[in-house]
Formats: sequence, structure tokens, C-alpha cells
Amino acid sequence: MDNLDQEQFRGQLSTVGEGGKRNWIYPKKPKGIFHNYRRVLAWLLLILFFAGPFIKIGGHPLLLFNIFDRQFVILGSVFWPQDTHLLIFLLLIFVVFILLFTVVFGRVWCGWACPQTVFMEMVFRKIEYWIEGDANQQRKLAKAPWTWNKIWKKTAKQGVFLLISFWVSHTFMAYLIGIGEMTEVIQAGPQANWSAFTGLLVFTGIFYFVFSYFREQACTVVCPYGRLQGVFLDKKSIVVIYDWLRGEPRGKLKKNEPQADKGDCIDCNLCVQVCPTGIDIRNGTQMECVNCTACIDACDEVMTKINKPKGLIRFDSEEGVEKKKKKLITPRVMAYSVVLAILVGAMGFLLVGRAPIEVTMTRTPGSIYQIKNDSIISNMYQMEMINKSFDPMNLTYKIKPQSANLFFPSGPIEVLEGQEKDEVYVFVEMTRREFAKIDEKIQVEIYREDELIQTIDSRFPGPNTFSRK
Repeated sequence: MDNLDQEQFRGQLSTVGEGGKRNWIYPKKPKGIFHNYRRVLAWLLLILFFAGPFIKIGGHPLLLFNIFDRQFVILGSVFWPQDTHLLIFLLLIFVVFILLFTVVFGRVWCGWACPQTVFMEMVFRKIEYWIEGDANQQRKLAKAPWTWNKIWKKTAKQGVFLLISFWVSHTFMAYLIGIGEMTEVIQAGPQANWSAFTGLLVFTGIFYFVFSYFREQACTVVCPYGRLQGVFLDKKSIVVIYDWLRGEPRGKLKKNEPQADKGDCIDCNLCVQVCPTGIDIRNGTQMECVNCTACIDACDEVMTKINKPKGLIRFDSEEGVEKKKKKLITPRVMAYSVVLAILVGAMGFLLVGRAPIEVTMTRTPGSIYQIKNDSIISNMYQMEMINKSFDPMNLTYKIKPQSANLFFPSGPIEVLEGQEKDEVYVFVEMTRREFAKIDEKIQVEIYREDELIQTIDSRFPGPNTFSRK
């Protein structure tokens, strides 16, 4: 094979053939030790996903991403829009962790834990093998005329795919609106809530399209993480790699033919046949490789049969293949680790200092101070309160200076229920003599029982405010 042929794979996608038509991938059914590990992990993740909406921590959801009410529950703790900075920190921690993991271990996340791969390879692909058979049988069925055998198999497969997509969409919706509301929507029927029913149909259609038709193209064409991996990886990153020093020159194994001038690779092509994205790992690290390790299992099985040591394809780095050594701790890994540690520390600090109640107090728009009886200055404020916890709070209020007075026209908010948001108008009044001492600054203290839970600083304008500036 000349250099042009060796590099030809870089100029095309494995899923796109001549003329721009799609190459449908029929991967051979994988088996081996790594596949067994992946299957165990996949089932654990699937159980967690489908059970997640039912799991409670202290009577509260494990995870809830209610974008409609702008409320998020993570590990039993509720977050409101006012906690956006905390959610941003969580997102940054997750991104930096994935970057660090990629720098060290390549795209292991993609092949082992990504929902796209878990559902595609461990659910939908398994059903396909069960109904249509292995890769060769699937190819023959696809090319065969539409006989009864083909019709019932294709119909059964697509029907099961649709049912699973419907189930996944319901579970996904439960993470958005909560399992209680999801149950009510199901019991009430489509006619009672057309928006929720339409959302379920849309989610079902998306899942069905991705896993029945789009499939591996979600990883090779759409996913930005796969396209960015070239930026993150270097010669020290641990990836699924072919040992070219040991395997080349490759050649078929023939009886009564000397093998001294050949490498260990017998060019059986099984590593290509089992690849779910249709690449040849022997061409080197590629964007389409998701580190699923199917090629490792296939190659190890062949090496065992021909009495060669396993590991022709293995988890290693380019430097490990070339220099026979691995070095996980590099300056770049240390830099990412430091950034991750800083973010985790900052997140911990913010969580510790997070108040169970969020109170904002602003002067009512368009209002100005008032003078009562020529001696009392009054300002009207709007107080908005959010109980971030799940428990009701009994609230009392104090103001500084103590000589000032808080007056709630419609009565104060004495009890704020869990996860409740409420607002109230309040007047602050003080004498001219006291106003001359405060420099236009006041403090309102919010107490739960006898515990101070928040202090609000605000301005208190009055006569001569402009001249003071």
C-alpha cells in the first residue's frame, strides 16, 4: 500500500461512501472481557437513569431539571435562578473534569458512559442482533426482497425501537417536570394537557430518529466533543491504539510459510468488522474512534488462537508504543488538575455560604420619599422572598437603626412554605433627626425563629439626598 492509500482514510468519513451516499454500518457482534465490563457498567447506568425520577433524598427528587418553572434539584438540593452562578460552577467543573479525563484517557467517556453509546450499543443494537442476527445476516436481510420474513423482522424491530423511545421520552420528561406531575399527565390523558402530550411525542420522535436511523453519525458528525478531542490529546494520552511496531508489516497467516519477515497482525480485518463507527484502528487515532474497546476484544481473541501475546491493540499512548513507557502526570494534566481543584474549592465555599432563603428588597420603581407631619421620612420598598429549602420557615424582621420602623400595609410574610416564592410591599419610616445620622443606609434583618438567616443592605433617600452627593 503506497503512502497515498495509507493516508486516504483521512480525507473521508467511514459512514459516507462515493457520491456522498451513506455507508450503513453493520458491526459484528462484539464479545470479550472489555465488552463484559462495558455491559455491566451500561446496565448500572441504565438502571440509574430509569430509576432516577423515583429516587428520593430526604423525600426530595434525586435530580430534577424543571426548566419550565426555573427550578433545579440536584442530589436533593434545590437551586433557583438566583443560584445561576452555582449551576455555572457545576457546569464548569463537569467540563474541566471531562477535559482532564480526555487528556489522560482519551474518549473513554464516549465508549463507556455517554448516553448515546450506552443506548445505541447496549440497547438498540442488542435488539437488532436478537431480531435480525449478526452483521452478515443483517446485510443479507437489507439486500433481500420484501418477503414475509423481512417484513416481520423489520416491523418487529422498528416497533420495539419505537416502544423503547416512548419509554425513554417519558423518563426524560419525568426529569423535567417531576415524577408526580408526570404521573398526573399520564392519568389525565392527552386531552387534558396537549402541551405535555406534544412534548412527549417530540421527544419520542427525536429518540427514535437518532437510534433507528442517525445512529453512529451522532458521534462522528454532530458531537462537538469528538471533533475537539484532537485538541486535547497528545502522545502521552491513553487511547485505544494499534501497536504498529509489533504488528507491521501485516500479512495473512499461511501454512508452511515463514512468518519471520511479518508482524503479528495477520490482516484478519476483525477489528474493522466489530467497530461501531466503521473505522480501521490500524490507521491510527481517529476522530470517529469512541474507545469502545470492541477492536481490543476481537484482536485479543485472534492473538490467542495463533499463539501470540495479547495487546496488539490495547489501551496505551503513542509514547507508550514507541518508548515502551507510560507517563500519566504531565504539565498539562497538572494544569487542568489545579484548575479543577480551584473550581471544586470555590463551589464548596459557595455551597457552604448559601443561604436557605433569598431575599431582595428594592425601592418601588417610580416612587420617591414622602414627608409625614413634617418630621417623618417614609420610603416604600418591594420585598421578594424565595424559600430555597423544602421546609416551611417562620420569619420575623428587624431593622437598623432600631429607631426606624417597618410597616407592612398588607401584613408581613410570617410563614414561607418550602420552595415558595412570595413578595410584599413594605414602608420604612424614620424621623428627620435619625435620617441625619444614617448616611442614607439601612439594614433589614430576616430571622427564622431566633436565627439570623439574611441581612439586606439598602438605601434610604430623603431630603438633601442630591446635595449630599
